[in-house]
Amino acid sequence: MKTVGLYLHIPFCVRKCLYCDFASWSGRENYMAPYADRAEKEIRRKSRRDIRLGSVFIGGGTPSVFPLPLMERLLKAIGESFDFAPGWEGTMEMNPGTVTPEGLALLRSHGFSRISMGMQCAQDALLKKLGRIHCFRDVEKGAALIREAGFDNFNLDLMLGLPGQRIADVEESIRLAVGLKCTHLSCYGLIVEEGTPLEARVSSGEWVLPEVEEEREMYDRALVLTAQAGFRQYEISNFALPGRECRHNLHVWRRGEYIGVGCAAAGFMDGVRYQNPLSLSDYLKGVPAREEAIGPREAMFESVMLGLRLNEGLSDSAFYLRHGAHLEDVYGKRWTRALKNGLLSWDGACLRLTRRGMDVQNSVLVDLMEDE
Repeated sequence: MKTVGLYLHIPFCVRKCLYCDFASWSGRENYMAPYADRAEKEIRRKSRRDIRLGSVFIGGGTPSVFPLPLMERLLKAIGESFDFAPGWEGTMEMNPGTVTPEGLALLRSHGFSRISMGMQCAQDALLKKLGRIHCFRDVEKGAALIREAGFDNFNLDLMLGLPGQRIADVEESIRLAVGLKCTHLSCYGLIVEEGTPLEARVSSGEWVLPEVEEEREMYDRALVLTAQAGFRQYEISNFALPGRECRHNLHVWRRGEYIGVGCAAAGFMDGVRYQNPLSLSDYLKGVPAREEAIGPREAMFESVMLGLRLNEGLSDSAFYLRHGAHLEDVYGKRWTRALKNGLLSWDGACLRLTRRGMDVQNSVLVDLMEDE
């Protein structure tokens, strides 16, 4: 019996943040009950007894705004439709302004052990600029509720490179986050997505982003401060206390299989990647997912692309076990420039990005894609 993950997407928010281009909407409360109906049917339809769940991750959107009776229906459907691996990990994302004792108790009753909360930064002025609905005091209250509910494993998301953000702001945010006794930190660089209000304000010159070198220094400070607090970097943007790495994300980065449920949710099962409709109305109408069978060469590249995100890198033995080929035979001629420039390291057994390579991961992957 193989172990897979399950991702459930809840696409509803109190208010959409100015930088967000995810499939999420505010002001659509009347769609919540029909959405639960459709998602429950999808969960039960994808039930299989030849697999077991090693992780369940509920993301969004803001899953914690979903009415508790509807969330309970979906959690019950998952529990009735799948077997679970011993020690499985259940995670749900929450906005600091929407954490409640009742919601946390519901998750605990269904075996969930981990919460991921979107702090983003500690400065209220920056949070307001991003369109967030919370202030830092809400983060403090949310963290206290999470601990009181018995969750001793929770993540805080932080963002780097915000308009008007200074290195001192990043340092303060990390110190305050660590002080809340989180066990995991995600430090993501801001991406200006096309079509978002953020892009419009940056393009018009109304908002100015930090220079590339300044954002890189923010990331460097994150590396130093998290290490000083006992956190180990295990992925480009993720840091955890020992044993507190996010199992669901690790499973995906190691190219494990997972089931996707909900609007815009992606999955990967039996050599096929799929994505449900991006439109809420199409999902509710039952429009089928887009599917793509992954061929051998593409599968190899996916293993490299995902594996290089991890500090552990990609071992040749794991690559050979999965694909029947050695890394050097497939990519050795293409990684010469990256090795020479100090972006990749290869010791004959494991391929890794260097610290410099993490800054320019995409250019390294372009080299490896040559002649694909």
